[in-house]
Amino acid sequence: MSYRNKTYVIFDADNDRWAYAYMKGWKSNENMDFSFHDTHDIGPLTDRASDEMIKARLRDRFSNAKQAIVLVGEQTKNLRKWVPWEIEISQKLEMNYVFGREFQELTQGPRKSPAYHGQATLSPWPLSQSRILRFRRQSSFWRPRWFLPEIPPFQERLGGRMALVSNVSVAGRALVAYNLHLESRANDNLRCSQLEECFEDVGRYKSATPIVVAGDLNLDASQSVADGLIREANFHRAFSDQHVRTTPRRSLFDRRQVIDWILMRGSVKAVGLQVHSSVSASDHYPLSLEMAFT
Repeated sequence: MSYRNKTYVIFDADNDRWAYAYMKGWKSNENMDFSFHDTHDIGPLTDRASDEMIKARLRDRFSNAKQAIVLVGEQTKNLRKWVPWEIEISQKLEMNYVFGREFQELTQGPRKSPAYHGQATLSPWPLSQSRILRFRRQSSFWRPRWFLPEIPPFQERLGGRMALVSNVSVAGRALVAYNLHLESRANDNLRCSQLEECFEDVGRYKSATPIVVAGDLNLDASQSVADGLIREANFHRAFSDQHVRTTPRRSLFDRRQVIDWILMRGSVKAVGLQVHSSVSASDHYPLSLEMAFT
């Protein structure tokens, strides 16, 4: 039996190979904390390989994979051959993911292939009952206006900030994950209002149910108003003993920010907390921890 410790990367080879190359470049950069065992190193294929040979080789790669990553580009939703087949195989192997659409970018992507972005939750454990919690209060900043041209600097969008909610089954235990992104425009009053909507939704679950609320809050959750909401909802900040900045410096005078958080409630505890400040692939640092049921 093969040892499943590798990562299977699914991507559009015609349009998004650059993104896969970036991943391999990050892995080879000794100054970056980014590593994965690539299944595509197993049994290289040539352009002359038949469809059946390709499928057989890809199945071999899947058999060595512990998880799958899908690189979603502007053309991904229009693909009909390999990427949908690879996603189907990953689903059969219980490599689970769910995506929630937050915005359609009106100044990006052709009309026949709109540019969407949102939140994705990936899990080696089964996900179920996933849904989008669209916040009632939104900023009007992104709203299209007839007098503005549809060009990238204006960032006109359709949609709104949201939380992607999923039930996660871990070794027979249930956990609820809220993957959220609060408004980057307006002020903390709006962001706190969106966070409060999230906590109101949490009220549907029993108090002992383990719940994780995590994502880009675009505010410092240790500050008075946000901290009060978190305490009132019986959550605690996993990084309460650390006040580590979660964004890289953008300029010489940028003080960086503490705006990415993991909040927890119920019969679960966290250990091994870490902010991966050496990973520079985004304008936010990844946060990680290990969870244990209590």
